Amino acid sequence: MQIDAQNREMTVKLVYYGPALSGKTTNLQELHRRISPAARGQLLTLETREDRTLFFDLLPVFFTTGTMKLRLKVYTVPGQVMHNSTRKLVLAGADGVAFVADGRRTETPASNESWANLKANMAASGIDPTTTPIVVQLNKLDLPGSRTPDELTRIAARGDEPIFPAVAIRGEGVVETFVGLMDAVLAGLDRRHQIGRSHGIARAAIMSELRARLAAPSGRAGR
Repeated sequence: MQIDAQNREMTVKLVYYGPALSGKTTNLQELHRRISPAARGQLLTLETREDRTLFFDLLPVFFTTGTMKLRLKVYTVPGQVMHNSTRKLVLAGADGVAFVADGRRTETPASNESWANLKANMAASGIDPTTTPIVVQLNKLDLPGSRTPDELTRIAARGDEPIFPAVAIRGEGVVETFVGLMDAVLAGLDRRHQIGRSHGIARAAIMSELRARLAAPSGRAGR
């Protein structure tokens, strides 16, 4: 988090993390469609020839609530193991993380490996995973072999992180994940830095404005 008190501006960094092809870029594409044009910048996507993220995706979101300007920088990291140094670079300074996992049972080992990698890279970047908000999205639940609702309930009971079921290609669960992460981030920032008392940043007002900026999508992303 960065606060420019003189210009009444706060910048928050959110990172979407997870294994390759889990749907991180699809989430940002869907958010780009849903957020009103006046509140978002251009979606920057750097891909390989195989349409996989090579470096990162970046979606800037900005709006004003009261007298405070809020800027969100929403990133993805590359899922491929060979780009771990890039993951660390993008993760640095994150205020919150959305972990996007493929909800099919066959993809559990890849998700577990990526989860362990996230925790290791957070520690290496000086980010405390016990105080930094993390939410989990289980994506692709429309595909054969995906986790059932009962399984999702058991998974959620085993950890502290909120679980959001999703089919990102259809826009399902995308907004819920994003709003859930942002609300957790603001709550954490208020606990640690008293942003409400010190800077007059009202969590409820920001969340209300953010929800108002989310519009119906005009198209669909690729999986």
